[in-house]
Amino acid sequence: MTHVWDEWGERVVCTVVEVQDLQVVQVKTEATEGINALKLGGGWQKRKRLSVADIGQYKTRGLALKRYSREFRVSEDALLPVGTSITARHFAPGQYIDVQGTSKGKGFQGVMRRWGFKGQPASHGHSLSHRSAGSSGGAAGSMYATRVFKGKKMAGRMGGRTRTVFSLQVYKIDEAHNILYLRGSVPGNKGSVVRLIDATRKFRAKGKGFKLLVEPPFPTFLPGDLGDGEGGELVAQAAAKDPLRLTGA
Repeated sequence: MTHVWDEWGERVVCTVVEVQDLQVVQVKTEATEGINALKLGGGWQKRKRLSVADIGQYKTRGLALKRYSREFRVSEDALLPVGTSITARHFAPGQYIDVQGTSKGKGFQGVMRRWGFKGQPASHGHSLSHRSAGSSGGAAGSMYATRVFKGKKMAGRMGGRTRTVFSLQVYKIDEAHNILYLRGSVPGNKGSVVRLIDATRKFRAKGKGFKLLVEPPFPTFLPGDLGDGEGGELVAQAAAKDPLRLTGA
C-alpha cells in the first residue's frame, strides 16, 4: 500500500497491483464447453514447478509458462484470441471494480478477536475468564435446546478465506510499469494473487450512478489503439470543488 496526493492536496490511500504478463490461455465457447469464458494466465514460473499437463497447455499454444491462471465469464462479443496480452490499460481511471483474494491467515484466535465479542466482566467472580465466550447453549432440562447449534460463533482458525472487496476505484494507471493504483485496501498479503472484475454494485446508468471521462476499451486495449506507447499516467478525475474550502467562504 502507498498514498498519493490529488490536485486539492487530499491524501489518497491506494494499493498497488501489478498486471504480470497476463495473456489469454484458453477460449471457451458456448458451442463447445457450454459457456463463453476466457482463461487468463499470468506471472512467471519455472518449468520444474509445473505438472506435465500444465506445461503442455502452454507449450501447444506457444505461450510462456505462467504462475497462475483464472477463468472469467464474458459475453460472446468479448471473446479474445489465444495469446492476447491484457495490460493495465484494460481498465479506465475512475472505473470501479471488485477485488477478490485470500485474506491473511491469523491462526487460532479467541472469540473477542475473531467475532468482536465484548468479553466477561473484569471483576465479581470472573477469575481467569475475562476473554471467554460465555454460555454456548442451553442447559439440560431447560426450555431451550440442550445442544450447540451449527454456526455458533466460537474460537477457531481465523483468516485464510476467500474474500471480496466491492467497488474499489481505479485511481491511477501507470502504463509504463503496467500497474494499477486502487483506492483502498485489498484482501491478502504482499505479493498475493487477486482477481479483478467489473463492479457488481455500481453501474453507469443514464441519470444515475457515476460517469467516466474515458470509457474502458472493449473488449480490451490492443496494440495500436489510441494512446498506445505514450507510457504516461492516467489519473481519475478529482472532486469538482475544493474539499478543504469552508462552506460559504
